Amino acid sequence: MEQRYIDLYDEFTHTGMPRREFMERLAKLAGSAAAATAIASVIGPNYAAAAVVPANDARLTSEMITYPGKTGPVKAYHVRPKGDAKLPAVVVIHENRGLNPHIEDVARRLALEGYTVIAPDALSPLGGTPSDRDKAAQMIRDLKDDDTVANYVAAVSYMKDPSRSTGKVGIIGFCWGGDRTNKTALASPDVSAASVYYGVAPKPDEVSKVHAPTIVNLGALDNRIDSTYPAFEAALKQSGKDKIYKVYTYEGANHAFNNDTDPSRYVEAAAKQAWQRSLDLFKANLKS
Repeated sequence: MEQRYIDLYDEFTHTGMPRREFMERLAKLAGSAAAATAIASVIGPNYAAAAVVPANDARLTSEMITYPGKTGPVKAYHVRPKGDAKLPAVVVIHENRGLNPHIEDVARRLALEGYTVIAPDALSPLGGTPSDRDKAAQMIRDLKDDDTVANYVAAVSYMKDPSRSTGKVGIIGFCWGGDRTNKTALASPDVSAASVYYGVAPKPDEVSKVHAPTIVNLGALDNRIDSTYPAFEAALKQSGKDKIYKVYTYEGANHAFNNDTDPSRYVEAAAKQAWQRSLDLFKANLKS
């Protein structure tokens, strides 16, 4: 997939560009409406390919739950290994298309690593994630960010309860969810570790709020997100917080390189390395 098509798709998914405008611009790049239609059919996620871990995996138990958030009840997908063992917890923060089969699958992958996991639906205050991805993206833009972050802070508090976990809670988020992972880690003293995937950096003057061991996973081709980090990294180094907040950049990788339902942007080597770093981070800080 040519980079110019990926860049346009990234603009489409993050700026509120109408699909009609996206297709018109894609047709100009590709040379015809027919070529644009063919490209559009293979760029972006295919949720039918989501289940690395089947939803009915016999090793796991899963359910939809609600927990109390700032805006009222928040829906969440909850999954954990079968049995009654007390486990550390992880909160998964979805991309800007809402709680979808891919994110539920990510939650199951983490559960198989020995965690009790919830993936909240940030669109709960608006009725929940719709099946139409474009509609979900529009609804995401209608959310109040302070309330959304407060709902994720509430998710961390909910999972920290000794009746639900060992009391240690990690968070992981992707794209839009990477932004909110950074924000939640800064806002909640109960976050024990955070893994950020291609989310916008905090502001340099927020560096004093960094307290949880954090890794950031960036694609080297993702200029829009990567450009937000140098100033924050400089502030980290000056404060000494660079010892617990580390940024990794993966060569040849675009935004959303971890999403294996999108073959146009998925980069297997980068995804595997970033995932292992995330697992190592959680093992060191949630299981010790």
